[in-house]
Amino acid sequence: MKGRDAPSLMGEWGMAEEILRKLLFHKRSLRKDETIDIFRRVTYFFPKDFVLTNYPRQPVAVFNPGAVLVGKSLHVFPRVIFDYYKYVSSIGHFVVDIDDLFNGKVKKPIEMEIVFWPRDIQEFLGCEDPRVFFRDSRFEILYTAKGYKDWSQEGKPHTDFLAYAVLDEDLNLLEKKYVSIKSTLGDFIPVSMKDSSFVESNVILTRITVGDTKVCWRGRMEGDSIDLYSLDPVFFPEKWETKVGWSTNAVRVKRGYLIGWHAVLKDLTYKNGLALVDGRGKLLGTTNYVLSPKGVIEEYGDRIRVIFGCGLVVYEGKVIWIGGVSDWAIGVFEADEGEIMNLMKEAT
Repeated sequence: MKGRDAPSLMGEWGMAEEILRKLLFHKRSLRKDETIDIFRRVTYFFPKDFVLTNYPRQPVAVFNPGAVLVGKSLHVFPRVIFDYYKYVSSIGHFVVDIDDLFNGKVKKPIEMEIVFWPRDIQEFLGCEDPRVFFRDSRFEILYTAKGYKDWSQEGKPHTDFLAYAVLDEDLNLLEKKYVSIKSTLGDFIPVSMKDSSFVESNVILTRITVGDTKVCWRGRMEGDSIDLYSLDPVFFPEKWETKVGWSTNAVRVKRGYLIGWHAVLKDLTYKNGLALVDGRGKLLGTTNYVLSPKGVIEEYGDRIRVIFGCGLVVYEGKVIWIGGVSDWAIGVFEADEGEIMNLMKEAT
């Protein structure tokens, strides 16, 4: 049953969905429909700013980047699009010095390498929206593989697989696998599991679609699976929103772990906030919206009115959000950590 639907699980998953609906009803009052945009705009990176070193094409969109700071080197892993015919994504990599970034000294064009491209049926339609971690001299990456469980699914609604990959410091692929959910009855792949981050050790935050509801969960990884019985819904859409998801990697701060989240409003705008979780992924607090698109660069692109993911770093008391703007470019935004914490509302 590994890696495929398990009909015998549907009753159990249906019970979990019913529990989720009850929890969703009771927890809708956590946030307000309020925007205090505290992030300052540092710079933007546009598709024209890049030169590919290992692929002879020019990207039309470079967006939704994962990012991690190693010393003074900011490693950025953007989602890259080269055409609109099939709109198949790959994932690139480039490096900038963090001080040069803030001093306006980044030299362009920037060399970028494609490090992930579709090679399996699970990612037949693209590799998307990475979250990146650097541990034990290795890059660990969680990304969305958009594709099929087998060939017969082509032409039907796709599956969003949660992919996990490990690269060495030279960006050589050491390991890649697709994460499933495991129960006593076997393993299965949800229709959509994405927008994920590690916290401590084997703790993972993820966004699983259950029925028509897109909710943020915490759980426990065991090998290449998440234990079904460890899953706990912790972050929900409010009544004026259509869905929520974790937006970034989680970063360690004094009071726990800081992670970005996004919400899609009923006018289809993406807005963003920050949540505080403990080492087990338990929600400690959240802001309301603190980062939202404004101005022509951020509001007008292949998908209007979006700032989305996927990189979060902390540097010298600043929280730096490296995100995609309207599905075409990269924005770098920064805010004071203390100012963010002052806006954090305790979860009850």
